[in-house]
Amino acid sequence: MDFLTLFLIYLCFVLTTTGLLCLCSGRKEGFLAWGVSGASQVLSLVIPTQLQRATQRVLHRLFHTRSRLFVVLHIALQAAVYGEYTWEVFVYCWELQFHLLLLLLPYLLLAGNVGCFILCSRANPGIITRSNHASLVKIYPYDGVLFQKGTVCPVCGMEKPARSKHCSFCSVCVHRFDHHCVWLNNCIGAFNAKYFFLYLFTLTAMAAAVAVITAAFLVRVVLLSNMMQGSYVDDRGQERPVEMLFLIQHLFLTFPRIVFMLGFVVLLTLVLGAYSCFSLYLAFTNQTSNEWSKSRRHGCSRHQTLQPHGSRVGYKNIYSKGIWMNFKEIFKPPTVLERKKK
Repeated sequence: MDFLTLFLIYLCFVLTTTGLLCLCSGRKEGFLAWGVSGASQVLSLVIPTQLQRATQRVLHRLFHTRSRLFVVLHIALQAAVYGEYTWEVFVYCWELQFHLLLLLLPYLLLAGNVGCFILCSRANPGIITRSNHASLVKIYPYDGVLFQKGTVCPVCGMEKPARSKHCSFCSVCVHRFDHHCVWLNNCIGAFNAKYFFLYLFTLTAMAAAVAVITAAFLVRVVLLSNMMQGSYVDDRGQERPVEMLFLIQHLFLTFPRIVFMLGFVVLLTLVLGAYSCFSLYLAFTNQTSNEWSKSRRHGCSRHQTLQPHGSRVGYKNIYSKGIWMNFKEIFKPPTVLERKKK
């Protein structure tokens, strides 16, 4: 194995594993991080030090600074899926007389998703500055567990308001910080959470709609061809009835790009659907991803209460106001005036 091949394997491995860690909300604990660290140490024995440093600089640029790389990748994936859907699935379904509104549904969802993408990526998530710091610090009380009064951000030099966090990507503190989304190249905070919420659900609906229409097309093809009632001759020359495995292989050979796209969007629907359910849970309980992650790291439960001084500190989610009010807060974050009325 030559040196270039060895380096490419090392680079692909580090890119993949670093990307996985990036998707895990920046958590460095756990079996995944331990395995990545151990494997990296093994590879470092055969990779020159200068090459390792160069690779680390590239990875730091990609995963720890603001970059449009994932935005470009996001657009490329959408273009590939919709290109295949338009030039093959849409045309075939139109010939099979699928309802026009059903075929146009993915495009309508795409228009809404692009609008939410632009709004969320360009909106101010709630950057804390010296001019708005005094008002933002009054909106949420400190819970004394996840957020301590008097904690000063070492980078911004200001006291952190409750529910805020310093984003290492953007090098700013963000009000009601949720997470930094590399796919949007922006933080998700109090003032753009509603756009992210809509962006996520339209993206999930897009993937589901394309998957359902594509699957319906393949099922229609199978039914019209009466393939399930047919038979085939195997390698031994014996005639066998058509089985599911044979059917899938036949469809893959006949419509390879469509079947591959269907597998991709089905997987995407499952992943995005799970994340959408998690986001709904956070919205209904008035938590952010940052708060949920911190509470788990502290071994806290949102059902516990504060304990007396000297005992193990528990945690109670003091920001929850009931399911409806919690959900409403996503679309209308509280202000200082609203806080004073209560």
